[in-house]
Amino acid sequence: MVLGTSSGAGKSLMTAALCRVLRRRGEQPLPFKGQNMSLNAWVDPQGGEMAYSQALQAWAAGLEPRVAMNPVLLKPRGDSTSEVIHLGHSVGTARAEHYYRDWFRPGWAAIRTGLAELQAAHPGGRLVLEGAGSPVEVNLQARDLTNLRLAQYLRARCLLVADIERGGVFAQIVGTLALLRPVERPLIGGLLINRFRGRRSLFDAGRDWLEQQTGVPVLGVMPWLDELFPPEDSLDLLERGSRKPRAELSLVVVRLPSLSNFSDLDPLEAEPSVRLRWQRPGEPLEQPDAVILPGSKQTLRDLAALRGSGMAEQLRAYVARGGQVFALCGGLQMLGEELHDPEGLEGGQPGERVSGLGLLPLRTVFHGDKALRQRQSRAVWPPGPGDLPVVEGFELHHGRSERTDPAGCAPLAQDGALGWWAESGSQGGLVAGTYLHGIFENGPWRRRWLNQLRRRRRLPPLEEHQPHHGRQRDALLDRLADAFEAHIDLGPLLAPGPLPRTPRP
Repeated sequence: MVLGTSSGAGKSLMTAALCRVLRRRGEQPLPFKGQNMSLNAWVDPQGGEMAYSQALQAWAAGLEPRVAMNPVLLKPRGDSTSEVIHLGHSVGTARAEHYYRDWFRPGWAAIRTGLAELQAAHPGGRLVLEGAGSPVEVNLQARDLTNLRLAQYLRARCLLVADIERGGVFAQIVGTLALLRPVERPLIGGLLINRFRGRRSLFDAGRDWLEQQTGVPVLGVMPWLDELFPPEDSLDLLERGSRKPRAELSLVVVRLPSLSNFSDLDPLEAEPSVRLRWQRPGEPLEQPDAVILPGSKQTLRDLAALRGSGMAEQLRAYVARGGQVFALCGGLQMLGEELHDPEGLEGGQPGERVSGLGLLPLRTVFHGDKALRQRQSRAVWPPGPGDLPVVEGFELHHGRSERTDPAGCAPLAQDGALGWWAESGSQGGLVAGTYLHGIFENGPWRRRWLNQLRRRRRLPPLEEHQPHHGRQRDALLDRLADAFEAHIDLGPLLAPGPLPRTPRP
């Protein structure tokens, strides 16, 4: 089990690295996180919803992502409540103060079911568990579903990860170990210092001190990695910064208050010729090459934020000046003329009808059932040479959208319900959107979309025969695993028998 001294210590990526390393050694790693809180989701082949970080770990392990790998998913709604998803399907809404009272037993049952399903599907596989937050939140320890309760249940050896970049790494580790109960302390098999900058020999004295004071071996020091990976917390997007001083296209992504599925933009982050700028509603829009309106967990609430900040008017003015807007899922719904929420599912009052941005002739009605399925079609827009590119991904949304004026916009794909596009005004404005999460992962379509932006700037076209982004992601996971194997000694953690201990003075 990979535990962290805090949220954001690097557990998700270290778990992915461990999965890839074990796979290289001939084992079948089985990634598992009992409970995750995230708005970055994935839909498995059976139409179940799970956290994207466990999907990433599944790919690292050479497996198809399955909801059994993340049996409990909490999706925050922004009002001290979260949607509760068990084994891929929504089972209700929980208030923070009542969660452990009402949902502890059902959550533990879902976790045990997920474990049983995963192990039955892969007999002989080695579970690689990821913890959540800190394992020693003393006010929550007795009700913690996904850290040391699970480690004790499975008798798992635990690797404790601490982020030295934040400072205070000695206090992080010593404090965490001090707060463990006597029955939990022997589970900690090693320490991992993460995100170290500079010469590692400068930490030798600190390494010796930690082993002498805690009796737990330091299994390695991971260097700072410059590769871009999907962050677990969407706030990390604001800290990425630009690493592309020679980028030719500038794209603005609107940082919605209830932003969801921000991993949709990772393939654009990986494009050398593209610079993404994440912008909060209310900041000056200026004149980028395109604006992307991403997904939202609370569509009506985020639409109100666009209006209240003046961003809605900025977007309409931008399109009138010849700008291009591309929207994903909830962003697509906002582009329409009317949104109706009979059950109050998207941040509004039950029965509320609101006007959209009016940039596409669409009407959306929200329903209690979710569209949860993987999809594939051929894209008819943007136009380009050669065959129509295949686009695949998944739908994950409440609501159904219909055209109010069939002549006012055209389908984006042969499956006409996946998205629409329309030219706007006399200055060359263009508005498009899709329900298909993962559309930018499709290399030929992504390059075709970028090329129609490049033509407007009179830039030479990019090569469109690009592989799926999954191949690039796989190469990044290999490089992560290379670094992990070079700097971490897994022998003590993986060896059979009792856990080795370093004598304390």
